[in-house]
Amino acid sequence: MRAIIFAHNIAASPILTHILPMKTDAAPKPTRLEDYTPFNFDLSESRFDFRLDPRQTTVRSLLSLTRTAPGPLVLDGENIDLVSVEIDGRLLKRTAYRVTQTQLILDDVPDQFALNITTRCDPSANTTLMGLYVSGGRFCTQCEAEGFRRITYYPDRPDVMSEFTVLIDADKAAYPTLLANGNMIEAGDIDGGRHYAIWHDPFPKPCYLFALVAGEFDRLDDSFITMNGRTIPLEIYVDPGDAPKAAYAMDSLKRSMAWDERAFGREYDLDRFMIVAVRDFNFGAMENKGLNIFNSSLLLADAQTATDLNFERIESVVAHEYFHNWTGNRITCRDWFQLCLKEGFTVFRDQEFSADQRGAAVQRIKDVRALRARQFAEDNGPLAHPVRPTEYLKIDNFYTATIYEKGAELIRMLKTWLGDATFRKGCDIYFDRLDGTAATVEQFIACFEAASGEDMHPFMQWYHQAGTPRLTVERHQTPTSPVISQVVSFSQMTPPTPGQADKAPLMIPIRWQAIGDDGPLMDPQLTVMTTDTQTVSYPRFDVPHSLSIMQGFSAPAILRSDATTEDLIRLMGQDPDAFNRWEAGQTLARRLLVDCARALESGTMPEPDPALGAFFGALGKTLRDDSFDDAFKALVLTQPTGMEVLMAAAPIDPIAVSEAGDWLARAVADGLRNDLLQTYAAMKDSGPFSPDAASAGRRALKGRCLSLLAARFDPLAASLAAQQLDDATNMTDEIGALITLSRLGGQRVESSMESFFEKWKDQPLVLDKYYSVQAMRHHADGIHAIIRLAETPTYERSNPNRVRALVGGFAMGNVRLFHRLDGSGYRFFADQVLDMDGRNPSVAARLLGAFEIWRKLDAKRQQLIRDQLDRIIATRPSKNVLEIAQRMRGA
Repeated sequence: MRAIIFAHNIAASPILTHILPMKTDAAPKPTRLEDYTPFNFDLSESRFDFRLDPRQTTVRSLLSLTRTAPGPLVLDGENIDLVSVEIDGRLLKRTAYRVTQTQLILDDVPDQFALNITTRCDPSANTTLMGLYVSGGRFCTQCEAEGFRRITYYPDRPDVMSEFTVLIDADKAAYPTLLANGNMIEAGDIDGGRHYAIWHDPFPKPCYLFALVAGEFDRLDDSFITMNGRTIPLEIYVDPGDAPKAAYAMDSLKRSMAWDERAFGREYDLDRFMIVAVRDFNFGAMENKGLNIFNSSLLLADAQTATDLNFERIESVVAHEYFHNWTGNRITCRDWFQLCLKEGFTVFRDQEFSADQRGAAVQRIKDVRALRARQFAEDNGPLAHPVRPTEYLKIDNFYTATIYEKGAELIRMLKTWLGDATFRKGCDIYFDRLDGTAATVEQFIACFEAASGEDMHPFMQWYHQAGTPRLTVERHQTPTSPVISQVVSFSQMTPPTPGQADKAPLMIPIRWQAIGDDGPLMDPQLTVMTTDTQTVSYPRFDVPHSLSIMQGFSAPAILRSDATTEDLIRLMGQDPDAFNRWEAGQTLARRLLVDCARALESGTMPEPDPALGAFFGALGKTLRDDSFDDAFKALVLTQPTGMEVLMAAAPIDPIAVSEAGDWLARAVADGLRNDLLQTYAAMKDSGPFSPDAASAGRRALKGRCLSLLAARFDPLAASLAAQQLDDATNMTDEIGALITLSRLGGQRVESSMESFFEKWKDQPLVLDKYYSVQAMRHHADGIHAIIRLAETPTYERSNPNRVRALVGGFAMGNVRLFHRLDGSGYRFFADQVLDMDGRNPSVAARLLGAFEIWRKLDAKRQQLIRDQLDRIIATRPSKNVLEIAQRMRGA
């Protein structure tokens, strides 16, 4: 017998037809931080009854409301049909409320009452993948940031927190598994071949953390014993047959739970923890309380179908979403302007976890590479915005590298400045003081003020100000009595960004150290810069030395120093800070790449650079040094990204930048050929596959050696790649060989691509890899090959993963075709953005971000991209796409 949550029978409610206003040409109005006001009702309890049907799902809600301020009750709602509205069991007439395109407004309500709303929606037609939708025959939800309003009318804002009780009623044969947040309190069968489950979440939460899943799944089970002895069942739900591929995710989850207890003292709180994998998902994953929903690409992995990068990302994202239980769920954000509060802190936490699991130096290098490639470009382009923005049209567009990665760097600076013990004390105060609340950045920072006694107000400038500061460092000697001391001077400047012409000085913690030919000459220093300029003296050394500045990348800044080639080679060989040892090589490589790109752009070949020989020598010394792990060596051999060169040399021809990268890779391979061959041979796996850090490091170094050998078009590289493809027992080796062959060209490429496709065409996640590799190839017939790929039967235009693989892979990874001077690459890309916008505006807007570099390019390409942006704006696209296009264009 089905348990009844609501006394009223849904079927008895008359269907009320409401004619909603059509969209108009009026410019959309932005939401502004300065306009924030609290919701004028307290919502203590929310109960929902879902009668699931793919085409007509009925949702009945019962909300317990108490007035806290004057005004009407305004609820959010989009693309849903209103059936009825009741107050305290009394059915309201149509004249008692107003319905607009986006709201249900009740002007006259009691100060305390029960509101009962019945709505209907069509999940099968919901291609936006926001709210309640159908994926692969299963029901799924995604409610962050504003998806819940597509399910029912509700105050869809993060500061309205309520206990949720959810009843799900569905056909048992089609949907045998019924899941929602919290703890299951009852389940059973009902007439008509249906069944039900009731879930209760005792922790008040905003509706963006609501989750519901229904369908047929396989389940992987395990458990975790908390630090207080509670046994927590762990459940991962996947497509039938995929349970073995969830084993690594389960292992990552258990390690994450144990680490959070050790590092932050945070214990899991509910009676069970669940994860569900779905293919159609806009994001990587979602931290819904107790019921995380993951994109399958970030949950499923085995040796045959997943690369080491996939395993690494699964480990990181599983940790990230689990850590959100405290930094995002138990304490959430007051409004969406505070998004960095939960995301920046949680990214920092998952980075610290990954550093513990995979090595601090290697992880720091990877994090900074990602920051420079994505966030620095964002900070120095038309989409620049503060870590805490002040306005938006669509909050979906602010799930950015600035919010996430730069937000994490701000947390790291706090730890660097305050020290480990005080930082942990501040975190403990935060968890104790703000548990169960929707908080602000100011409240977060106040916890560290309480822990340290420091005035944290100057640090807040990082949250208010967009842009990446330039930190200039110069050395000079100053006579003093009776000795000569040496002085290092620091100066900072942040360039103007859209809407912020004038910049204030930032608080910048700078770790630095003097390094001689035999190693450090002094202990590491910490200088906390608070003004435009600052000088610091240090002892005189009577031996040649160099300064290692910004050790561990102590602040998200661009360093400009007077370091010579001799200084950089010394640091590459002697710096005890592994990050800065790597960074010295990157700095020298960037200089070489910029000079080469400038020469190529002018139509000349780069002159022989005497720094090249010393550079090769330092790389070779590291490659042969057994004291470094293989993952670090692989990163040392990886040159700076094209984006870093674009930022340093802009405006410039992007193809010249790409060709400069090819030139440097060939030069390194020529100089280190024997070392690369010997290392490649030594890195071959001799045992069963393992995704652990050491094994992944070996494969990364092997892959990097092969890639460099291919850069010089070494005949042996083609033979090695072909043999590796034939012998591969794991996807890392297989896809690495395929990519190498695709770069070398020749007859073997097409046959290898066809074989790969035939082998993996029934594995969606591997097929995504196939489209990505194809998208980045330099096809002989140019853009027409990419167009044909978009027309193949296995290309799924509505699946975000597939679209990102082809369209995103093309825009971000195929420099020569995307940036063709005839503009065909830009036109194709804009066409795909508009096509996706008709189905999924959120994904379309994220794709459009590939155009953000347009001001870094040469004048001809700038005009070509401006034309496409104007074309997109003229089509009257969604608010998501319109906001990005207008901000890029400068409109």
